[in-house]
Amino acid sequence: MSDGFAYLDILFFAMVAAYIAFRLRGVLGRKTGHERPRVDPITQRTAARGASDNVVPMPERAPPTPPTEEPVAAVADDGVRAGIAAVRRADSSFDPDHFLSGARAAFGMILEAYAKGDKAALRPLLADEVYAQFAGAIDAREQAGHVLSTELVAVRSAELAAAGMLGSRARVTVRFTTEQINVTRDAAGNPVEGDPRQIETIIDVWSFERDTRSRDPNWQLVETGAST
Repeated sequence: MSDGFAYLDILFFAMVAAYIAFRLRGVLGRKTGHERPRVDPITQRTAARGASDNVVPMPERAPPTPPTEEPVAAVADDGVRAGIAAVRRADSSFDPDHFLSGARAAFGMILEAYAKGDKAALRPLLADEVYAQFAGAIDAREQAGHVLSTELVAVRSAELAAAGMLGSRARVTVRFTTEQINVTRDAAGNPVEGDPRQIETIIDVWSFERDTRSRDPNWQLVETGAST
């Protein structure tokens, strides 16, 4: 997505994916299955066993395609297609495929930073309200003397769920389906929640925004929730 998205890539890909979801299980969306749900400062999730062998590699970058009135043939939902077209009219450099590549990288980076309790890494990636929720969850975990480990085993899919303009702000929502291993341990290293042998299939719905009138090319996570 041109130089602007290249800078976004640097910011989003700078930290690597593999480290947060147990807590962000609640913070980010919901899991599929029948296990007992748990509540987090942001949302609620349910977990289920899954299976996967390796982490999905980051896609190669390619030159952005020119904007058209039919933005993404693979998107069947007319509302999403119309929303993408609206974003492209406001920002001709917007490329849905490259946006999804960056969003996948951002997902992993935010999971990792949250699990590590790295607020400095989270700060530029999150809108104020979302950052406050994540930071509060990190503080609560640290006060309890707990340590979170998250392994992002695989990204099954990252799909555009919604898109559109809110004034000059472009807003794009992505539905992530991932496989993760999430374990919270106490100060002695004993698991207090989660199973290191269990792979959970998790569905997260994240919304990103940026001001198309700003020279700042960066997107921020503005909302997290459960899939419907």
